[in-house]
Amino acid sequence: MGDFLPICQQDMKARGWNQCDFVYVTGDAYVDHPSFGTAIISRILEARGYRVGILAQPDWRDAKSIQILGKPRLGFLVSAGNMDSMVNHYSVSKKRRQQDLYTPGGAMGRRPDYATIVYCNLIRSVYKNVPLIIGGIEASLRRLAHYDYWSDRLKRSILLDSQADLLSYGMGEHSIVEIAEALDAGINVKQITFVDGTVYQTRSLENVYDYELLPDYEEIKKNKREYAHSFGIQYRNTDPFGGKRLVESYSGRNYVEYVVQNPPAKPLSQGEMDEIYGLPYMRNYHPCYEAAGGVPALQEIKFSLISNRGCFGACSFCALTFHQGRIIQSRSHESLIAEARRLTEEPDFKGYIHDVGGPTANFRFPACKKQESKGACPDKQCLFPKPCKNMNADHGDYIALLRKLRALPKVKKVFIRSGIRFDYLLADKNRNFLQELCEHHVSGQLKVAPEHVSDKVLMRMGKPPNAVYRKFVKAYEDMNKYLGKEQYLVPYLMSSHPGSTLQEAVKLAEYLRELGYMPEQVQDFYPTPSTLSTCMYYTGLDPRNMEAVYVPTNPHEKAMQRALIQYRDPRNYELVVEALKRAGRTDLIGYDQKCLVRPGRGEEKQTSLKKESRKKKTIRNVHQKKKSDRKGKW
Repeated sequence: MGDFLPICQQDMKARGWNQCDFVYVTGDAYVDHPSFGTAIISRILEARGYRVGILAQPDWRDAKSIQILGKPRLGFLVSAGNMDSMVNHYSVSKKRRQQDLYTPGGAMGRRPDYATIVYCNLIRSVYKNVPLIIGGIEASLRRLAHYDYWSDRLKRSILLDSQADLLSYGMGEHSIVEIAEALDAGINVKQITFVDGTVYQTRSLENVYDYELLPDYEEIKKNKREYAHSFGIQYRNTDPFGGKRLVESYSGRNYVEYVVQNPPAKPLSQGEMDEIYGLPYMRNYHPCYEAAGGVPALQEIKFSLISNRGCFGACSFCALTFHQGRIIQSRSHESLIAEARRLTEEPDFKGYIHDVGGPTANFRFPACKKQESKGACPDKQCLFPKPCKNMNADHGDYIALLRKLRALPKVKKVFIRSGIRFDYLLADKNRNFLQELCEHHVSGQLKVAPEHVSDKVLMRMGKPPNAVYRKFVKAYEDMNKYLGKEQYLVPYLMSSHPGSTLQEAVKLAEYLRELGYMPEQVQDFYPTPSTLSTCMYYTGLDPRNMEAVYVPTNPHEKAMQRALIQYRDPRNYELVVEALKRAGRTDLIGYDQKCLVRPGRGEEKQTSLKKESRKKKTIRNVHQKKKSDRKGKW
């Protein structure tokens, strides 16, 4: 029978251990489930024969908390958790969040800001020379110089500020095994410079080969255009087959420090994916959290299945291109069905599988055959601005998988809650998947992400034109009508994305007026590390082509754009009126059906006078045209 990995000396003794090989320090509570990076990396190492202890949410103010499991034989592994610690702590308005879903009972304050750096510095204060390897999404997306929204400045590679020896970026399964084997073989951590999917630092480039030198950190700090140029190079080198080794220099007073990013690790094979998700996870949070009410994040994914990784959708505001990459990696039907059977045996399973997907649910294989051996195109996208002619849009395998899962005993319904790429769905030659989706996998509402209606904004987002979404809406409505079902679409919309002026925000409000829908929640664009959109936000340039981009950065303008999406909310009235005036769209203030809001007190007379003035001007223009026409005839 399986068990949780040790979290204290008593657990180690119960296993007969005197020392751990690795101590994994994480900013999340310990949840042994394959949706948590800590669980995957620790179980992979365990499967390779290494002794791994888990140090979850240590008190960063107390050096003793980092010594609970003692000094590890091979090294410390450090991660901020499943989220960047700053995104975890703060909303887009930089206000402190009220709840941390990855902490027992949802309590806030159990991890520090910039958790990876703080934990590493705490370890270094106690263990000076122990190998220190950082990973997880916070380290991965801050691996080179990056714009930090919360401090509003360009920061150095997290490898330097954390004092770590090595950084494992991406999902990390391949690289962590290579690192462990090298350390176990007695290789000094400073000499582990050869592992794909890692970043290291060096004072000399003498032994670094086949690399591209990025602009120096001091240059990109002074010149935003240089940073956009640097980011563009990074963006074009995220592919494991074609990506180059990148070097970023940091000039000191008497020396130059280099941060070297090795090419990304190769994608996992289906067999490797099956092995990883078949490891003996407990699929629950550690029992020590029971008194606090458990870990809220588990509830959302406990009865969900991860079927794939990666995303060739490559939206500008999403960090997946930098973290998981664009090449789809998927699990076999057999692996997923075996996991589903285990879910049905859980005592609290109610018959519902909540999701079968990943970053994008309906991606099951690489976009085209070429990607399997040569990788993704560096300067082209598979779906943007329109689907590539070489893309294989086929939902047949996904349909077959869903049918098998629906047929399992005890399964009442299989939902699809992770994102559906509607442009990929429309690129399929038939509508079989749309029918299956509407007939079996939607419960009244389907959430989709058009994000905006303005093609100018959508172009910056890397999303298809609005006409594609409208085509999908019609196809969805027609299919539900054919099936005799009354089901709706719930669109995810984003305000204040780079490229969105007040005029573009008004267009979005008008679309919602036509739709007769006011979203309960609106996502204001959040500049998180290492996305194309964040680079645009900071530099005002699109790194793909170096074009200037309008960026709404003023908090008041951002509030107006957000208010326009929820223009029916009385609390937003003043902001909406101000936005319409600034956008030159006072025609939308009035009593007509097309109007978004009614005039306020003191504005009714003014609005009436303006309408009367426009009416008189129109009549005058008509008379002048008739007079001109008569002169022409004479």
